[in-house]
Amino acid sequence: MADDRPKANGLPRTARVRLGHEFRRVKEGGQRLVCGCLIANWLVLPAGNGSRLGVVTSRRIGGAVVRNRARRLMRETFRLNQDRLKAPADMVLVARASIAGKSRQEVERDYFTILRRAGLLKES
Repeated sequence: MADDRPKANGLPRTARVRLGHEFRRVKEGGQRLVCGCLIANWLVLPAGNGSRLGVVTSRRIGGAVVRNRARRLMRETFRLNQDRLKAPADMVLVARASIAGKSRQEVERDYFTILRRAGLLKES
């Protein structure tokens, strides 16, 4: 039997910040901006590395369903737009309570505002 299931387009493990010391390194050694429903911490990496994303959702934003949706929105926004980063970076996105009920376009708008303010967005 052939596996006819579609391949997942998610963010691969190699493109995720997963360990506690990696989150700390980004928070302590990087920069931070707040915009709308997101808080972004990032640390620019040397050329040749790939960009990675970590997400944080606290119980303050809602139950498990709301937190999981927030994580999916943040990961998908990063995945679809990671090629628009000027330089590779480790980025940690923290969901604020206002993310509950937002669409991907609204989250993406806040994400791009952060990238523009940070100077991380490629000139198009």
